[in-house]
Amino acid sequence: MLYRRIAGQGPRNDFQNTTQGFYIASPAGMLILYNNNRDPQKLLRLMRDSLREYDLGTFAFDRDAVQAEIDTSTQRERDTRYTLRPPENGLVVRVHAKVLDGYKTPANASEAVFQRALSRDNLWITSKEKTALIEGLVPATLQRRIARFHLVDNTRGEPPMWGLGEIKLLNLVLENGKFVGSVHLETDDGSRGYKADFRGSLKIVGDVITAFELVALGDFFGEGRYTKNAPEGKFPLAVAFQMADGTDVADAVAPQGARGWLDGYLK
Repeated sequence: MLYRRIAGQGPRNDFQNTTQGFYIASPAGMLILYNNNRDPQKLLRLMRDSLREYDLGTFAFDRDAVQAEIDTSTQRERDTRYTLRPPENGLVVRVHAKVLDGYKTPANASEAVFQRALSRDNLWITSKEKTALIEGLVPATLQRRIARFHLVDNTRGEPPMWGLGEIKLLNLVLENGKFVGSVHLETDDGSRGYKADFRGSLKIVGDVITAFELVALGDFFGEGRYTKNAPEGKFPLAVAFQMADGTDVADAVAPQGARGWLDGYLK
């Protein structure tokens, strides 16, 4: 995979651990810049510095190698865990989460950005589940997937997903084209939880779903290892679902909960 070839040249080249960061590379996969920094101005400066070095020919590696075309003659094995495709004849639904209130005054500009953040993920719905929705049913598999992998506070970083045993209550039904229901998720130690109500609508023309809109709204509490600095106590969290139309490049990105575990995500 091109990404692994690029990342393998950087400082985070142990693929059993995170390779998170910003990479700039040539089409042939030659790493030009690696950085893992949240400051956009610093990243922009590094990009400009790298471009200047490239124009001056002062890079430590061969300029011709940087400009080389991609070698397409060699077939490279794909890691199927990370080259995921949406279920055939299924649906892709955009998912956004937002903390609506509860934060203290931010200490700095970076903290303010996180407090205003609107997250983005995708929900995948299988062909079989789509057929059930058209028939007026919300399959248990889809209900669990929504609860476990998408009713999360991912506005400040990568969130912990919910385990099956952490679903205390889950009920989502369709009544005359309207979604209604409720959910209660909570860890066994009581350190993190979410109680919310569902409301939404499903529009069908013939045997085609033309609109899928769902909102979960309720009180969340707690945080994860990579989602620190949540509001204290309980705070309102909204999670909105809307059918993707393919106009956003992010519509093709696999759900975070499916990475390396598609079968577990879909079942």
